[in-house]
Amino acid sequence: MRSTPFLVLAAVAVFAVAACSPGAGGVATPSAAPSTAPSVAAPEAPSAGAPDAAGLDGRTFQGISVTGTQLADVTKIRLGFQGSNLSASGGCNQMGGTYVIKDGVLSTGQMMTTEMACAEPLMQQDTWLSTFLNGAALTLDGATLTLTKDGTTMTMTDRTVSDPDRPVEGTNWVLDGLIANQGVSSVPAGVEARMTIANGNVRLEAGCNSGGGSVDVTDTTLVIGPIAATKMACEGPAMAVENQVLAVLDGEVTYAIDAGQLTIMNGDQGLTFRAAS
Repeated sequence: MRSTPFLVLAAVAVFAVAACSPGAGGVATPSAAPSTAPSVAAPEAPSAGAPDAAGLDGRTFQGISVTGTQLADVTKIRLGFQGSNLSASGGCNQMGGTYVIKDGVLSTGQMMTTEMACAEPLMQQDTWLSTFLNGAALTLDGATLTLTKDGTTMTMTDRTVSDPDRPVEGTNWVLDGLIANQGVSSVPAGVEARMTIANGNVRLEAGCNSGGGSVDVTDTTLVIGPIAATKMACEGPAMAVENQVLAVLDGEVTYAIDAGQLTIMNGDQGLTFRAAS
């Protein structure tokens, strides 16, 4: 234990002072050393309290429960703190902007948002979250973040505890978004595409055709060889999705994983996937 040298030195110091203390008449007389070394109290765990930006920086939290308001699915709610920026999602669109914390109360600037179309309950949850955040009182206790406003309390937990990053290899990734022109659009209804990476190969269902090819994986990039795919003819949305999937998954691309969300970018085009349950 790291405290052992300190305890030994403390005991020696106490003995030395006692041995040299003056007795009656100013003559130094030996004094018995204490039978035990002085105890050192264990440090107390930090108690819950109002967090500051430093305590939140670099952390993402996921909703686990809510009281006082009926929500579609609180576990879909995410908050991410990075420097002076706050990102948020109610389960459909992504919101982002600046924030400050003063006296334990969160204040947000204007929040920009994507405009994906989702099921109405999740879109309503997005709207609720965008109004709930500004003016909410915050309490942080270890991995648990609590937000309270207008009789509603939402409890969240650090995402690394509740929902760790999935591995890029071995996960069944389902396409759920198309990125183009700095915007994100949802996959058209009825179109399905998915991808798995394992043992140096990528297997792909691109929306119409299926196939695969080689892939080299690093911590931030994928180098994808030519995709050999079937040649079925599809119409409309399925073919449009497939064309973008094949255009993005070509050569060296960058990727990032946030819990069960995989984002792949190739230039200004990209794809978002979610881990299949």
